[in-house]
Amino acid sequence: MRLLFISFILLTCYSCYQPERNCTDFKTGTFKFEALVGTEVLTTTFLRNDSIEIDYFRGKADTSSIRWINDCEYIVKKLHPKNKSEEKAIHMKILTTKKDEYTFEYNVVGTPNKEKGTAIKVKTINIQ
Repeated sequence: MRLLFISFILLTCYSCYQPERNCTDFKTGTFKFEALVGTEVLTTTFLRNDSIEIDYFRGKADTSSIRWINDCEYIVKKLHPKNKSEEKAIHMKILTTKKDEYTFEYNVVGTPNKEKGTAIKVKTINIQ
């Protein structure tokens, strides 16, 4: 009986847990994202304001528009796509936040396959 009571208490406490999501803290700023591709760690730096994101990858800049769905979700679409693949919009969803980083999931709009990543906020900026 005691084990059942402890299990009930733990389940109740766990079900009330909500991960921290201060998404508005990450709407603007300069961020860094690292991804393991094969055996190489690739780094992308991006600057974001409410409506524009500029990505820097391997010495090249690329600009995308941003449309916020709510405080934690937005759609990214390249302004100058170079091929059909780049024409597709990406749905981004912030899952959790910490002091200077957030965990997110993303997928091409209309596809079920989702990937996860973590971005680190390098500094706060204002893009005009």
